[in-house]
Amino acid sequence: MGKIISFANQKGGVGKTTSCVNIAASLGVLGHKVLLIDMDPQGNATSGVGVTKKTLKGSTKDVLTAAVSTKDAIVETNYQNLSIIPTNTMLAGAEFDLYDFDESEYRLKKALESVKDEFDYILIDCPPSLGMLTINAFTASDGIIVPMQCEFYALEGLSQLMITINRIKRLYNPDLNVSGILITMHNGRLLLTMQVLAELSKHYEDKLFETKISRNVRLTEAPGFGKPVYYYEKNSKGAKEYLEVAKELANRI
Repeated sequence: MGKIISFANQKGGVGKTTSCVNIAASLGVLGHKVLLIDMDPQGNATSGVGVTKKTLKGSTKDVLTAAVSTKDAIVETNYQNLSIIPTNTMLAGAEFDLYDFDESEYRLKKALESVKDEFDYILIDCPPSLGMLTINAFTASDGIIVPMQCEFYALEGLSQLMITINRIKRLYNPDLNVSGILITMHNGRLLLTMQVLAELSKHYEDKLFETKISRNVRLTEAPGFGKPVYYYEKNSKGAKEYLEVAKELANRI
């Protein structure tokens, strides 16, 4: 049975989609069968694995509204062991459409029942907000990975996210937990970085990934070619770091 993990942070620009896509691809390289679900209306995870949004036969919105079966919405990518349920901007309307359904918070959870045994991991790229799409992702998930930068605003955002996670845990998903906090855009030479890491270690030491993701030009270039960084430049620092994070995740969950 596949483990379902959401990647979430309501603060934008923290490397959430980059982390979700590259960890998914890295798990595939390690031999795990992975399904990536693009729950962000921006659709960056979809384009990040080379899937064209204009020609989709099924999307995340179609799955949530049952217009298309979950199996029919899955697209195999060109990358090892990696499939995706893609999305496009139409997903933004699903925030409102979902309220028309009974038990609207459980739409994704129910949709994944028919396919979760076919994958080792199902990774969900959540939007940078805490609306109905994110609630659906959290309700369906076994765990959450929080990518974040080492800055004080990020600490405030993490505290708010933890409140939301505890609320979802209480109302809809008692088994939900934070699987890990992943430091992105890391620069160990900055005093601020060391201060924020010290604060994180004080409160969340058991949740922090040992591997940190450095600022790396290859990570920013790869999405423009529709490729995870491992397939764009496998010897780059970013590719090696995400592969190490994937190994850590596989050992944790």
